[in-house]
Amino acid sequence: MDWDVAVSTAKRLIKSGPEIPRADADRAVRSLREFSVEAETHVRELTGLGRDLPVLEGDVVDRPGWLNGSARGLAELTDAALATTNTASTGPLSDLMSGISSRGAGVQTGAVLAYLATKVLGQYDPFTPPGPGGERPGRLLLVAPNIVAAQRAMDVPERDFQMWVCLHESTHRLQFNAVPWLREHFANSIGELLTEMESSAGEMLGRLPTAAREVFSGRHGESSPGMLGFIELIQTPRQRAALDRIIAISTLLEGHADHVMDAVGPQVVPSVHTIRQRFTDRRAGGGILDRLLRSLLGVDAKIKQYAQGAAFTRHVVDTVGMEGFNAVWSAPEHLPSRAEITDPAVWLRRVHG
Repeated sequence: MDWDVAVSTAKRLIKSGPEIPRADADRAVRSLREFSVEAETHVRELTGLGRDLPVLEGDVVDRPGWLNGSARGLAELTDAALATTNTASTGPLSDLMSGISSRGAGVQTGAVLAYLATKVLGQYDPFTPPGPGGERPGRLLLVAPNIVAAQRAMDVPERDFQMWVCLHESTHRLQFNAVPWLREHFANSIGELLTEMESSAGEMLGRLPTAAREVFSGRHGESSPGMLGFIELIQTPRQRAALDRIIAISTLLEGHADHVMDAVGPQVVPSVHTIRQRFTDRRAGGGILDRLLRSLLGVDAKIKQYAQGAAFTRHVVDTVGMEGFNAVWSAPEHLPSRAEITDPAVWLRRVHG
């Protein structure tokens, strides 16, 4: 992957953000920086995570700034994942991919990043390397033009919406910084999937005709929507197990953050219920092309993760409290499986007896 090509392609394709008077833009940047600190304080109080860690400001960026940061983080994640594999330089997947240049892959990735750059409100990237001053790895990005555009489109209070977004992203930052094994475990899980894909690429190719028939006939069972669902159909059982582990982790992380951003309460975000309803409606909306792209890129599958993960978190917290829920962070073996995410009672019996 040529990440320089990916970034330059995305910057050529990216749409400009909303036109905002300079004074309003400066106010939004200041507020987001302040809220990124205040939000994490609220998250720590609710979850009990990371109380002894320093609280740092998030980085408020524009769309090109997000592109640069996201590409850097993806490159670091890819390197970290590949470092855990025993992937050989030759094999079915290598032969398959040999005709695709790194520049070509960069152009395709850049087109995807350009689309996502107009949608992403914030992001915590746990794989950005530590700074020269010995700071912790990871970087919290808040995409100011997208936050302002979304707030205006939904006609919700500016201050409340900015805090609400910061609560979600600050939760992600705490998840990775307060759980010392999580960053490496996630990278290792990606590496396991890549190893499985390399070792059985030929079998995947053999499944393509059957998978295509199932998709066109509508008989694709419980697979996820969009491209992710198609990938699941052509995977071997070992690949599916590796992907299920990654989906379970990401569903937990996203759902936990969604639960926290709402559970902090009206005393911090007075219009939280209105924001949640309008934001949910907005996620489901869009034109035909936008909905098609969301499906192909797996965005719809990710939205489903938010709901499933939040329901899991809510059920566990209601049953054993936040301290009981925090058992998920005590060891990798306490993470819920993909099946347990949709049936939290099974996880509760396994972990809490």
